[in-house]
Amino acid sequence: MDTPASAAALPTDTRGRALHDLRISVTDRCNFRCVYCMPKSVFGAEWRFLDRKDLLSFEEIERVARAFVRCGVRKLRLTGGEPLVRRQLETLVERLARIDGVEDLSLTTNAALLTPARAEALKSAGLHRINVSLDSLRDEVFKRINDVQFPVAKVLAGIDAAAAAGLGPVKVNMVVKRGLNGDEVADVAEHFRGTGHIVRFIEFMDVGNTNGWRLDDVMGAREIAEAIGARFPIAPVQPNYRGEVAKRWRYVDGAGEVGIISSVTRPFCGGCTRARLSAEGKVYTCLFASAGTDFRAILREGISDEALTQRVAALWGRRDDRYSEIRTFETDKLASLGPKVEMSYIGG
Repeated sequence: MDTPASAAALPTDTRGRALHDLRISVTDRCNFRCVYCMPKSVFGAEWRFLDRKDLLSFEEIERVARAFVRCGVRKLRLTGGEPLVRRQLETLVERLARIDGVEDLSLTTNAALLTPARAEALKSAGLHRINVSLDSLRDEVFKRINDVQFPVAKVLAGIDAAAAAGLGPVKVNMVVKRGLNGDEVADVAEHFRGTGHIVRFIEFMDVGNTNGWRLDDVMGAREIAEAIGARFPIAPVQPNYRGEVAKRWRYVDGAGEVGIISSVTRPFCGGCTRARLSAEGKVYTCLFASAGTDFRAILREGISDEALTQRVAALWGRRDDRYSEIRTFETDKLASLGPKVEMSYIGG
């Protein structure tokens, strides 16, 4: 049985930030080719994805997760790529759900494979919640974004399946890009208003190197809030916990809430408590990192659980990442940070 360390013994990084969240990418593959994440011009027919032998096994993922929990992690989220393309994912969910100290176990998906049966199986295995990526309610726009002609209706059906299985409230993630779907912000808010689901509007970020990011394409948090508030009055809400990335807003009439994630215009590096594990076992301490630390090698060399935990604590203790702050306030330093890892490789 794992025994989480006392608060006094938990590691903090060089800026005093604790370790609270671990995002686990289970695959680098995806059945969508979203233009801001895995554009076909890069991830086409010739793109070589990871071989099965290069992926961490479920046992290896569980060992790493346990080490992170011993260092303070309380929230685990499964990501990709698209996590539901990984075979027998429910087996991993079951393993992770048994770890003492895990308070929240969730999954981020595009919902293309989220049938009622799959949602029920994930819930039975121990999954707590589902996050669904949905960037437009207009079929022609959504198909242009996912670039595989996948219809909106099937994603909405996946959200319904998750809710029916008890995997709610569902958080619906919308990446907002000016000139593409920025005019839909209030429409998407209205669609989910009163349903119990929570839409989180995400500023278009410069994750990776292939999404053609430009500052001019960013619709900022203030503009997003104003677009929603012009139709339905909203008021700010206190965060659920320290380090929560989404700024919460409630509808004044009590019809629920929305969140806005503003990595570009209002950096939240100072409260970031997240680490990320790639599908092949590299740990990244920032979404915008250029390099990770290889944990697969030491796992396959037979490292003990105690030594693995010490590696996690030491890695977090050296952490000094603050990319979004540098992007916003010290842009002259960006070039020295080097190319960034792709979002499809480590999840969002």
